[in-house]
Amino acid sequence: MALLTGILILGDQLTWNNPALKSADPENHLIIMAEVNEEATYVRHNRHKIALLFSAMRHFADELRQNGYRVSYYKLGDSITSLVEACRLTCERWPIKQILLCEPGEYRLIKEIAGWSDSLGIDVKLEEDTRFLASRSDFAKWAQGRKQLRMEYFYREMRKRYGILMDSDQPAGGKWNFDAENRVGWRNQVEIPERLMPKKDEITEQVINEVLESFPTHPGDLCGFRWSVTRESALIELEWFCENILVNFGTYQDSLSEDSPWLFHGLISMYLNIGLLEPLEVCQRVEGAFRMGECSIAAAEGFIRQILGWREYVRGIYWYHMPEYKLRNTLDANLSLPTWFWTGETDMRCLSSAIRQSLDHGYAHHIQRLMVIGNFSLIAGLDVRAVCDWYPG
Repeated sequence: MALLTGILILGDQLTWNNPALKSADPENHLIIMAEVNEEATYVRHNRHKIALLFSAMRHFADELRQNGYRVSYYKLGDSITSLVEACRLTCERWPIKQILLCEPGEYRLIKEIAGWSDSLGIDVKLEEDTRFLASRSDFAKWAQGRKQLRMEYFYREMRKRYGILMDSDQPAGGKWNFDAENRVGWRNQVEIPERLMPKKDEITEQVINEVLESFPTHPGDLCGFRWSVTRESALIELEWFCENILVNFGTYQDSLSEDSPWLFHGLISMYLNIGLLEPLEVCQRVEGAFRMGECSIAAAEGFIRQILGWREYVRGIYWYHMPEYKLRNTLDANLSLPTWFWTGETDMRCLSSAIRQSLDHGYAHHIQRLMVIGNFSLIAGLDVRAVCDWYPG
């Protein structure tokens, strides 16, 4: 058999636009995918997140096979401890001359991969992650020489670059940011449409059972698992959001309520983060709704800012400052995490609600994450690393 190039696809890279996959062909390439215990447990990941990733991976592997690719797939039950072990086993079973993969989104993993060539005895090549709208070098070039790295200015540059919500060279609606119009409390003023509940097929049901068995102490009530695990299903959710929720997204995007964990939020960030949806297509779909008069400029701009602005900006900040960024603790915060961060059993009602929702659903929107849990952690002086490791989404 001719020598093959192995393409390692990570659990958050489930797209045909994966740069390691775009130029591949079934005859000369072998796909490697693995549900790795090490990746699921280096922090106490929420079971919703683990089940979503593993089910989406299995579905994507089936899609690859249907397109003629050979897939070396290791399931949770195969007890593969690490990604490099999965690559090593594949090299023992197949004539692999090189491992190719899209660069991961974590410095931790990139640092680990740096030693794989020596460990495996073959070339391991990283392809630049092109699934974001600003490359690492783009952001570094923008940041160079600036006294302040303000998201607002980065966001404006991204709007211009991609022509999103632009009327010629001016921002649609006459200004760049409509955040002041997006701070209304819900208070049961508008009925919340009942959300779509994606169907769980046999693969997803099996994954849920395996996750429950393998991660009994991790948070996450999988009785309420409601996430899409294929691109087709994720696109249906995006379309439903645009048709039913987007009109009220802007107005109530900062609202809190114990009546609904979702309110008028998009519930698509997880699909962007694992590759089932692409950021530009999402921004263009929402802009299209505005152009057709289906939502206000405040709703469209408030939504697009989260993706074209904050998502790209935070990724850029991460890579611009790593690895020392992870060690920063300017205020010397070192208080241990309260035990009720794992139960939500505190008399502080707003905090309790945000924590319980995070634990149960593996989901909380930005106000709960930043303004409630984040601000409490800051004021209380909680250990920075402990808080980062806690966040279950």
